[in-house]
Amino acid sequence: MAALTFIHQNLLHSTPKLTTSKPNLKPKRTKTKLSIQTIRESPQASFTDQFVLQLADSLEDSLPSSSSSLPLQKLRDNSSETLLSTQWPSRKDESFRFTDTSFIKNSDINPISHPPNSLDLLEVSRDTQFESFNFVDGFLVDSSFSSSNLPDGVYVGSLSKLSSEGILKRVCELLGDFEWGDLFWSVNGLGAPDLMVVYVPEGCRVENPIYLKYIAVEGADKGSKKMPLSNPRVFVLVEKGGEVGIVEEFVGKVGSECYWTNSVLEVVVGEGGKVSHSYVQKQSLSAAHIKWTSVRQEKTSAYELVEVSTGGKLSRHNVHVQQLGSDTVTELTTFHLSVGDQTQDLHSRIVLDHPRGYSQQLHKCIVAHSSGQAVFDGNVKVNSHANEYGDQEVKFMQKKKPKKLIYFCWLLPLATRYAQQTDAGQLTRSLLLEPRATVNVKPNLQIIADDVKCSHGAAISDLEDSQLFYFQARGIDLETAREALVFSFGAEVIDKLPYSFVQKQVKDHVKALLKSRRKGSS
Repeated sequence: MAALTFIHQNLLHSTPKLTTSKPNLKPKRTKTKLSIQTIRESPQASFTDQFVLQLADSLEDSLPSSSSSLPLQKLRDNSSETLLSTQWPSRKDESFRFTDTSFIKNSDINPISHPPNSLDLLEVSRDTQFESFNFVDGFLVDSSFSSSNLPDGVYVGSLSKLSSEGILKRVCELLGDFEWGDLFWSVNGLGAPDLMVVYVPEGCRVENPIYLKYIAVEGADKGSKKMPLSNPRVFVLVEKGGEVGIVEEFVGKVGSECYWTNSVLEVVVGEGGKVSHSYVQKQSLSAAHIKWTSVRQEKTSAYELVEVSTGGKLSRHNVHVQQLGSDTVTELTTFHLSVGDQTQDLHSRIVLDHPRGYSQQLHKCIVAHSSGQAVFDGNVKVNSHANEYGDQEVKFMQKKKPKKLIYFCWLLPLATRYAQQTDAGQLTRSLLLEPRATVNVKPNLQIIADDVKCSHGAAISDLEDSQLFYFQARGIDLETAREALVFSFGAEVIDKLPYSFVQKQVKDHVKALLKSRRKGSS
């Protein structure tokens, strides 16, 4: 479906089971160096991007010299191989058509090779109600979390300190088993200095959330070409019937430092399991923030994401959820706020392949600056399974009539329809508060099964005159009315955060940003 682009001038409205062969758990003692010179002399050289190869070389130079565990070394080897044939994304690529990454490419990228002194992070690391695990510039450092508070069998910590052969085997089976990742996914896979593992055994419920705080300490002055790069990575595995809450908070020191956080979270939810995921991003307005969240759900499992993103000159979240069994529940609720010269980008993909799958997605964004931009590319695919001939038929029709693909898929008699009785809904709503503020919306719903309940919609506007009149008729001045309406627009998402102290922190932060915007425009 063609993208819908709106520039504010007037009011506009507008799979299979997770199984692999048994791995050899003996760690490798050698590290394969990615040599740019060797690559240039290889037959693949004409297909490589020299900038990407130089970045890959600097990533390997930044890695610890000590030997890595098998899962992490395997991830690095696979990522190195992928980068050989990957180009840096440009506006010519469909998935980056509205997202300009030249801000990163034109910088002097320096992967961070070691964490800073712990004294540098005291001012930003002790403001959470729960015990937390702290990532500082991508490195997992000593945390305030006590393992004695965890149920038996639960492991939360570094892969390098994992002693259980059983858990290590499961991690090795599932880590990095993802075919839709882009260049930034591979950059993280090669450059992650360590892997944090959250493991919940069968039938176990973890009462308190696992609080992950990512702190950016090293940063260049605004306007500088230097850009420190960090690559934190987390793997969450919840076995059959398990349940856990994950809170991710991305922050930086007070100021407008320039840095690049390139984060990946992988989640595997076993049969009947549940993961509640809260993600709050409030990094520097001069930073680059790119994040991947990959989720695989087995039957009768549930995954819930609530996201609030306000930071970054460029902020992009790639969310990929695949339902691997029947009666599976997926809920995505997100809010993006752009108060400066920022791009807030959400690319999501939900794949429903089995009967009685359920997914609901609500995305809301506010662009409150004339140079601000928001991007939403949401793809919901109901039943991607087809036999070989059916797949060929779909591709043929796409070439013939691309704009009508979504309406013709259900007519294919040869496509095997697995995802019957699916209920999938998607809604995006955008609020533009300044002239020339921009939002690019691309909702995409692809349906092959014919016994489904699916819907999607998009609405883009400024504040309604009728809403403002309602307040003024009750003696409330125009400025106060606008302030209340703008905040309540985002509060619908913030109120869905499952922990009250996180809600309060986020509400205070959003109010402060909106207040600073009003002062800047007055």
